[in-house]
Amino acid sequence: MDIYTRDMVELSKVDKKLDSFKPIIEAINKKVQEAQKALNEALSRKEEIEKLIEENKLKIASYEDKIVETKKELDEIIKKSAKARNEREITAVSSEELIARDRLKFANEEIDRLNHINEVKSKELEELNKEVEELQKQYDEVKEEALKEFARIDKEKEEFIKQREEITRRMSQKILAFYERIRKWAGNTAVVKVENQACYGCYMKISDKVYSDLIRGEDIVTCPHCGRVLYIEEKKEEVEA
Repeated sequence: MDIYTRDMVELSKVDKKLDSFKPIIEAINKKVQEAQKALNEALSRKEEIEKLIEENKLKIASYEDKIVETKKELDEIIKKSAKARNEREITAVSSEELIARDRLKFANEEIDRLNHINEVKSKELEELNKEVEELQKQYDEVKEEALKEFARIDKEKEEFIKQREEITRRMSQKILAFYERIRKWAGNTAVVKVENQACYGCYMKISDKVYSDLIRGEDIVTCPHCGRVLYIEEKKEEVEA
């Protein structure tokens, strides 16, 4: 294997190690996001209930004011009724009294209805507060665990980052640019081994000539089908020798 291919093989293996952390990080972030989402949804429900209760309290206060006003009206109507002199006046006053009493009845019914809703919602809010407390605890635990995992991952990545820097420092910039161009579209399969005379990137069989060039190891060999850099895995004995 020529020195340029050897460097690319080594760099590719380090890049694979670095990229292997991505799904782990994504899984950790997803877990944190799910815990955050569950907490936010519970907090949102809590806010909606609290808002509804407050709105109902304002409505109740408004109906109570109307009841006070209506009772004053009724007192005036009763006074007018006592002074009514003919059937027409009596009918008019009776009609006013009926309307006022209907308003009074409606206001009291609405107060009862709103109080009942608030009673039900207050119990629901009590349970929801317990849920929020538990979800907050779970989120804090997940976040704390995530921070520990990220710290561990960063520590592990440091060694691979150093290895990558060492490899790229000794590599020709032209070869490095060549490798990065392939890696841009091939990802972690930019450099692949050949087994049974087949490229392990596209799994197509390579010609005898290409395979012969690869065995000689005098130059960089790319797959004629997919363009990936090819290499033959060296046996342990050969490497030690």
